[in-house]
Amino acid sequence: MKKRLIDSKGMIRVPRWLKLSLMLAVFGSIFYITHVHYELRPSDVRDIVLSFGWWGPVVFFLIYAIGPLIFLPTSVLSLGAGLAFGVWPGVLYILFGATAAAVTGYVMARLFGRSVLKVESYPWSEKLFTQMEQRGFLYVFILRLIPLVSFDLLSYAGGIAKVKFKSFILATVLGMIPGTLAYSFLGASLASGSITLVVIAALVFVTLIGVTYYFREPVKRWLGLTTD
Repeated sequence: MKKRLIDSKGMIRVPRWLKLSLMLAVFGSIFYITHVHYELRPSDVRDIVLSFGWWGPVVFFLIYAIGPLIFLPTSVLSLGAGLAFGVWPGVLYILFGATAAAVTGYVMARLFGRSVLKVESYPWSEKLFTQMEQRGFLYVFILRLIPLVSFDLLSYAGGIAKVKFKSFILATVLGMIPGTLAYSFLGASLASGSITLVVIAALVFVTLIGVTYYFREPVKRWLGLTTD
């Protein structure tokens, strides 16, 4: 038994089931802390990243990157970046972090396929996957710009539909720019303490939401995602 636990280089060989159990335990603990025991808020994200000083942007990037694994809300992370870093370089950090999160979801879907999410829960999912296989860049870009589905769900769908990786990344970055600017501006305005700046940022944010809502149904019909 002892020999089986030691490889040819004299290193301890950890059983695969134990590695999987440890990984699930770690992510389960993080999920419990951030969603049940301690509800994560934008101000918490700001405090966490700023507590690391110069390493703050790196920590923010890592938190955003693992977000899809433990279902961290991207809106909270983006507002937290605006609070912590301001409009600039907050926009840049959000783009980097959100892109990393998108890659995480994409890779998970490529590795685990449809088992990563319950596709049958979404009546239009089959249409989405079929269309994305044919026009991946267009679908990812439009759905990042007009978020008819959640950020992580779209990343998983891109992986399941096997959208070309370069197309997926480029469409993700370009489609996220308007929303990233709005979140960063809103977070920075809240940190500034200026009522005027907060009102302007809130108007910009509400306008973006209004535009998204206005084009929601037309875009859904154009992309063929209606359930009819």
